[in-house]
Formats: sequence, structure tokens, C-alpha cells
Amino acid sequence: MNILILGAAGQISQQLTTRLINETDTNLTLFARNAEKRLSMYKNNNHVRLISGEFEDESLLAESMQGQDVVYANSDRNMQPILAAMKKAGVKRIIIAGALSIYDEVGGAFGKWNRSMMGPTPDSRKKMISDVENSGLDYTYMRMTWLYNQKGNVAYATTQKGEPFVGAQVTREAIVQYILDLLANPNRDLQVSVGIYEPGTEDMAKPSFY
Repeated sequence: MNILILGAAGQISQQLTTRLINETDTNLTLFARNAEKRLSMYKNNNHVRLISGEFEDESLLAESMQGQDVVYANSDRNMQPILAAMKKAGVKRIIIAGALSIYDEVGGAFGKWNRSMMGPTPDSRKKMISDVENSGLDYTYMRMTWLYNQKGNVAYATTQKGEPFVGAQVTREAIVQYILDLLANPNRDLQVSVGIYEPGTEDMAKPSFY
């Protein structure tokens, strides 16, 4: 399998890269600003290619996507060039790291706290998710709740669009596990927006680390 990781210097991306290298024979293309410097630890790995670039560079994105089976985007900012590049390159599968509350789906005490921290959802983000949903691509948009690190904690649960979002926190390790589970099950959660949270945090009014 060939996977392109956009925003490869991010925390989730680096955890994902480590697990893919250690557990699979996947060929990885790591795309990031100043990739050769920031991701120099991978430069001698025969299964890794480094590309330095910006998400706004549609031509470079399309070139990087040639021959890829899956694109992972570590951010949902400025998705338009990414979506356009995927269509140019003929790549269908994308997994996107996003955030909760894009549909105003978070209620209760946690929803009130979350709104106080994040504010209202900007129209630009609502347009972004609409563009993704209408792209015709095999997308999985991950509505991640508040993130933290805890080695070995890969527990997660999911909700679907149209269901109330529950769960105040989830580990980055669990997000990586979910992505790996998607890669292992190619027909899972296609063309859906999935809420991801840690089981047992459904009734929390805010994350434990706040």
C-alpha cells in the first residue's frame, strides 16, 4: 500500500508513521513544510519519501498523489487544493483529521464548555465540510474531541453524523489506532463524518486535563 501523509510533522502523523513503519510494509510519502529538516530521521528509510511543500500548492500536491492508495490529511484547513489535487491525480481515498462541533452536534454541559473554548463554528468550516461531503471522494472525516497523549491507551468509540456527539477526550494514540483500523478494513466508514471519543468520558463536562 502507498500512503501520502499531509502535515507529516504533526503529532498524530508522526505516531502514525512510526506504527506503519514498525508494523507494515507500507510505502510512505511524507509531505510537510521543510520536510527534509523536520523529518530527517526518516531520510534513510527505503519505504519513505520526503516532500517539502505547502497545502496551497495544488500542482505539487497532485504530483505527490500519483500512485497513492490513501491520503491522510493531518488538518482540515484549506481542503480545497487537496480535494482538487486528488481529482487530478485520480486518488479516491482520504482520511481527514478534523474537530467536533462542525454540525453544532455537541450538547449538554460539555457542549457548553466546548463552545466557551472554541466559539461558534465559522461559516468557512461549514463550507469546508460541505465541500468534502460533496467531493465524490471516499472520505472519512474524523471529528476528534479534545486530544491528549497517553502511551498504550488506544481505546476509542465512534458516533455518526446526525447523532449527538459525546465524549470529552481521546488520546492521539487512539486516533492512530482508528486510522490503522480503517486501513486494515478498506470498506469501513466510507463517505462519512465520524465522531471519535474515549469510552467512559461520555458524561464528563470537560476534559480531565482542563
